[in-house]
Amino acid sequence: MAGSKLDPIDRHILAELQADGRITNVELARRVGISAPPCLRRVRALEEEGFIRGYHADINPRELGFEVHVFAMVRLQSQAEKDLSAFEEHCRSLPLVRECHMLNGEIDFILKCVAPDLSTFQTFLTEKLTSAANVASVKTSLVIRCAKDEPGVPFTA
Repeated sequence: MAGSKLDPIDRHILAELQADGRITNVELARRVGISAPPCLRRVRALEEEGFIRGYHADINPRELGFEVHVFAMVRLQSQAEKDLSAFEEHCRSLPLVRECHMLNGEIDFILKCVAPDLSTFQTFLTEKLTSAANVASVKTSLVIRCAKDEPGVPFTA
């Protein structure tokens, strides 16, 4: 089931679930215009094919005391595949790193990090990130405010 082979009902199901992952199957079926049993079969197929990776609550990090949000641009000394994989594995082990993306260009990775305060982030930066194997440099940018934070992909009506 390739993305281009999804029919309009599958795309509508994905759009509805992206907007509200807690919607009941009965309500989802009503919104997309089919009965509940085939709707559930379609959702299961979309899950099995990897279109739906999971269901998550959208937690407000600041409400939980994570006041500091930082983007860290990391340049590695070596871009050999084993070194790239080792750095990715290191990032997966760090709870303050919420996203890790490999880039092309002069920066190898961009990380989205959260911390309760600047002191905690500074300790993380010096003890866990800049001191990691193969890290040549780290440049950070503190988030002042977020103008848009919309997960998922855009669906056209």
